[in-house]
Amino acid sequence: MDERPQGLVAEELTLAYDGRPVVEGLDVVIPAGKVTAVIGANACGKSTLLRGLSRLLTPERGSVYLDGRLIHSLRGKELARRLGMLPQSPVAPEGITVLDLVKRGRSPHQSWWRQWSPEDEQAVHEALEATGLTEQADRSVDELSGGQRQRAWIAMALAQGTPLLLLDEPTNHLDLAHQIDILDLVVDLNRDQGRTVVLVLHDLNHACRYADHVIALKQGRIVAEGAPADVIDEELVTEVFGLSCTVIDDPAGGGPHIIPFGRHHGVSGRAKPAVTSG
Repeated sequence: MDERPQGLVAEELTLAYDGRPVVEGLDVVIPAGKVTAVIGANACGKSTLLRGLSRLLTPERGSVYLDGRLIHSLRGKELARRLGMLPQSPVAPEGITVLDLVKRGRSPHQSWWRQWSPEDEQAVHEALEATGLTEQADRSVDELSGGQRQRAWIAMALAQGTPLLLLDEPTNHLDLAHQIDILDLVVDLNRDQGRTVVLVLHDLNHACRYADHVIALKQGRIVAEGAPADVIDEELVTEVFGLSCTVIDDPAGGGPHIIPFGRHHGVSGRAKPAVTSG
C-alpha cells in the first residue's frame, strides 16, 4: 500500500539545466490546506523547485507525486484541473481583455463534447469577484497597473479551479501597497476556499507574516523548514542570506520580524542592540 501523503510530494528530487544541478536530492512534502513560502538567496533554486513541482521541468533524478500518483504520468488536462502554476512575469497576448484572459483558465475543462457551460461562467465570475476585477473585466490587460495585472493572472489561475496553486514571485516588481494587496488575496484564497498555496517570496518578513510553513533553500538544498516561528532566527538568516540581523516579534502578526544590519546601520555582527530603560 502506498504510504505517501496526499497532496504534492517530491522524493530525492534533482533538477538541472544543461546538466548542471540546481536542486539536489530534495525530499519535499507540501502541507495540504496551508500557505507555504519558499525562501532563499538569489539563484538558490527557488523558482527551479517550483518548476519541478509543477512538471514544467523534468527531473534529472527523483520523482514528484500528486495525491500518490507520479505527476509525469498524469495527462495534461488532468494535471491542469488539479494544479495551477503562475510563473514569473507572464506575458498576455496583445490587446486581450481581462475577461478573455480569465476565461482561458477554463480551457482544461473544455473538450469537443463539453463546450462553455454555466459552470464555466460561474467560475470566471467568482474569480473576477475574488480578485476585485469585475469592473475591469472589459479592459485590456495592457492598460492595467502592475498590481491589477497580477490580480488578472491570479484570477485566471483561480478560474482554473485547482485545489493547489503554485505562484512564482507573485509580488515581483510591485510597490509595497500592491505587494500587501496580493498577499492578502493569497491568504483569502487559502482561508475562504481551502486552497493549498505555494509561493516563492524574496521578502523574508512577508514570508514570516503570511506563510504557515516556510522552506529555506541554500545552494539547491533545504536547510530548514517548518512554521516561521519555529525556524526563522538570526542564525538561519545569516546562514541562508549571509546577512547579520536581529529577530524581534512582529508587532502586527506576532511572528518573527527580521531587522537587518548593514555596514552603515545597526549593530555589527549578530549582537542585538542594547535596550535601555527609562
